[in-house]
Amino acid sequence: MRKLLIIKGQDYFERAQGELNNTMSKYIGEFTTNEFEVVLTDIAKGYRVPEEIVKFKCADVIIIQTPIYWFSLPGILKKYIDDVFIPGIFFGKSKRFGQGGKFNKKKYMLSVSWGARESEFKGTKDDFLEGLSEEQVLFPIHKTFEYCGFNKLPTFSIYSSMNLQELDPYITKFQRHLQEHLFFSEEIK
Repeated sequence: MRKLLIIKGQDYFERAQGELNNTMSKYIGEFTTNEFEVVLTDIAKGYRVPEEIVKFKCADVIIIQTPIYWFSLPGILKKYIDDVFIPGIFFGKSKRFGQGGKFNKKKYMLSVSWGARESEFKGTKDDFLEGLSEEQVLFPIHKTFEYCGFNKLPTFSIYSSMNLQELDPYITKFQRHLQEHLFFSEEIK
């Protein structure tokens, strides 16, 4: 059976206690359990680097479930990556910059929540995000995984997360997203 590693990464704040992230992580685990052997790392509960390395080596697919804070990863998730993505294990030297990744047969997916509305990613150069798409805003995160050889699956986003009234429409979209990109994808098998 294929193996799925879910990395749940969020800091807890008075204003944002991680309920959406917890719900989405739980849903990923429940929805994928028939197709994958699922392992979860909840960064906020702590981790041991050697165990995390083994999890990455065993996983076929990694899903990063996280809110986006200030257009990037939460500090706790960035520290996790700094701790776990060790040279010589995740990447090595190569003749061409960015080509030394050691996880070339592994896929990853970002499942993120944004405070921004979806329409903010369909703007123009004169708007705050200067016409950038969500994937363009997430460029540094994608490059981190690509540097280690991981292959990108399409990102799933929840928008206006601080004012979210109803999660069910997103759950339905997410179920379709997982079915299309994890369950029926020949490149994952």
